[in-house]
Amino acid sequence: MLTTTIGSHAAHADEYIVTPNPLGLEVRSAVLIDADTGQVLYSVDADTPHPPASMTKLMTEYLVLEEISAGRLNMTDMVTATKEAASIPPDGSQIYLAEGDQHTVKDLYMAMAVQSANDATIALADRIGGTEQGFVQKMNETAKTLGLKTAHFTSATGLADDTVISAGDLARFASILIKKHPEFLEFSSTPSYKFRERDKTPMINLNWMLETNKDIPNFKQYAYPGVDGMKTGYIGAAGYCFTGTAKRGDLRLITVVMDTKSKSARFIQTAKLFDYGFDNFEKKTVVAPKSVVETNKTVKIKKGVSKDVPIVTANDISFLVKKNTTPNVSVSNVKLKSDGELVAPIKSGTVVGTATYAYKDPDTGKAIEKTVNLVTAEDVKKASWWRLMFRSLGGFISDIFKGIINLF
Repeated sequence: MLTTTIGSHAAHADEYIVTPNPLGLEVRSAVLIDADTGQVLYSVDADTPHPPASMTKLMTEYLVLEEISAGRLNMTDMVTATKEAASIPPDGSQIYLAEGDQHTVKDLYMAMAVQSANDATIALADRIGGTEQGFVQKMNETAKTLGLKTAHFTSATGLADDTVISAGDLARFASILIKKHPEFLEFSSTPSYKFRERDKTPMINLNWMLETNKDIPNFKQYAYPGVDGMKTGYIGAAGYCFTGTAKRGDLRLITVVMDTKSKSARFIQTAKLFDYGFDNFEKKTVVAPKSVVETNKTVKIKKGVSKDVPIVTANDISFLVKKNTTPNVSVSNVKLKSDGELVAPIKSGTVVGTATYAYKDPDTGKAIEKTVNLVTAEDVKKASWWRLMFRSLGGFISDIFKGIINLF
């Protein structure tokens, strides 16, 4: 990997390393993806695993929401702080839990999402996993299930520098998180939250890019339109990191920057990625709903008034493409139900197969595929018994005639 030294990075390395890239991002690793499809729009060494610091908490936050969805946990449940939760290093972000303190899942989750509180994170991890290491096992099992090949978790907080994941896997996971649990963004976009009634001041969200910060003097220079998440991170081995997301219209982007040189730099570099994405890409519908696949216009059916029925795409297909370009899209695969599987009567809109369309990204040369259902375009009634009889006789006579012809 080519690197460039641009200055010192205290507590991380003697020299701060930047991976050269066309946008001039001052990062070791970064990626920009379309949240909807996972399509990579820009990357800098995005497949190499690095310590993610507190961006690790995205997995913790995901697993808490999974427990709630499964009915094993509620936001109103009380959680008792363990000795481990109350014993985190004093230099880390925390809400100063004492052993035996009781708080709701919601309050602890807010502390984790807004303030990146390590003690709140461990309290929740202990509640779900029994111990932090029991919870870490769940983290790694989940990562494996979700296909995050570079992920290796050793703590629930990200304080351990042997926890690693690539920018690419982290972005893909962020996409999974907000698709499966969109309520997560309600927490990550909260600008401030008062943890205890007696607290003199509320917790302030560490994400300076939140759009709601546009009128806050200290943060307005970093506030970015559409930003509503997700997670900052810092430890010496990781540098300053940030996983961000922003939405404009129907386009949501996800970014990851790893190992920037300062708190503010991680947001400045992220803004460059968002600018690149929103300025240069647009969603373009390449296949309209109810389109005919030229190679497969019909599908055969049994016992119908007709022997086959027209089929069309169930919905449209869109790709994220460079603005003012015509995407090169082709049908890469069509799968239809086999003969005998479709028997009349059949209603219009019945799913009879799938069609996969491929878009070749001109910049990366990679093919991006999307699959759509193929459905019947009209109703097909069941044929009467006499129609089926004559159809059968016709086939029988045709077979005899062909057999006679073949004799000569």
